Amino acid sequence: MRVLLDYRPALRERTGVGEYAHQVAASLSKRLAKPADLALFSSSWKDRLSPGVIPGVRTVDARIPVTFLNLAWHRLEWPPVELLAGSVDIAHSLHPLLMPARRAAQIVTVHDLYFLDRPENTAVEIRRDYPALAASHARRADAVITVSEYTAGNIRSQLSLDRDTIAICPPGAPPWSPVDRRDPRGHILFMGTVEPRKNVPALLRAYASLVKRRPDAPPLAIAGKIADACQSILTDIAAPPLAGRVRPVGYVSGDNRERLYREASMLVLPSFDEGFGMPVLEAMTLGIPVIVSTRGALPEVVGDAGLLVDPEDHDGLSAAMERLLTDDALAARNAAAGLARARQFSWDATAARTMEAYGAALERRRSRT
Repeated sequence: MRVLLDYRPALRERTGVGEYAHQVAASLSKRLAKPADLALFSSSWKDRLSPGVIPGVRTVDARIPVTFLNLAWHRLEWPPVELLAGSVDIAHSLHPLLMPARRAAQIVTVHDLYFLDRPENTAVEIRRDYPALAASHARRADAVITVSEYTAGNIRSQLSLDRDTIAICPPGAPPWSPVDRRDPRGHILFMGTVEPRKNVPALLRAYASLVKRRPDAPPLAIAGKIADACQSILTDIAAPPLAGRVRPVGYVSGDNRERLYREASMLVLPSFDEGFGMPVLEAMTLGIPVIVSTRGALPEVVGDAGLLVDPEDHDGLSAAMERLLTDDALAARNAAAGLARARQFSWDATAARTMEAYGAALERRRSRT
């Protein structure tokens, strides 16, 4: 089986989708007959894909501006991947729109449907193409992969797709060892791109309330790139009572990312919607207690290992942070439950489920042709 995987989400900053792309590719390379049966596809005018990014795999590095190629693929459905990468059996897109192919089975991964619910809060290209095309592309795909039961349900209802074409392939936990001892005075951490659905303004209001009650509360670290639509939070952070207490860290990766978790007293993710919520799994892997919202896939990911709060309940969010700061027994129970929960997620299992989806896609392709 020869697989072409769209590696473009991981080409630059590996946020949630980019990390998923890289880890799935690394795990698939060990499950295929040989690593060279996997080809990583990238297109960019200025950013190059390193041939050794995953040992042994083939790389297809097209010097084509990504915006130009996406316009041609999404609107003209040309050129087919075979013209760019040669003959392959599987053409796997890591976003909801197909990679055009002549003969290869076509697969899309749908991480969430936020682009349908709040298109005004998405990037221009996504707003232009995804709402108009996602449903038809999903129905034409030979398989649709998603990352949670929650998103699978949304796909069935909003894209009118049959359950038997959807494969649920959740992310795996990182290979990090648990912290020896959580620092109860460590910073409160938010991790993720700061965009409207992440509900960071509510976190700032809740934290301001916490500081008013407990002036000795640890600082708040906001780790993630701040989208244009959320730049106003920088003004909020610079004014009392948050000035000097909230630190915008920006995008972090690799060792710096792990270090931020290890030094945290807790992770708080109060999102309005999440297709999965990778930071929650990363925090639980280290034994860092988590507070998450009751929306999206977050309750599914956390299970009984964290505190759940309505994202519009600012007082409840503030109270949850205070509980973890003052109740050591509660924090210890949540940390232990998080470690157990994180062990249920592995990238090897993700790759195994992905391979099953590939096999089913090939069968559907053959039956269609």
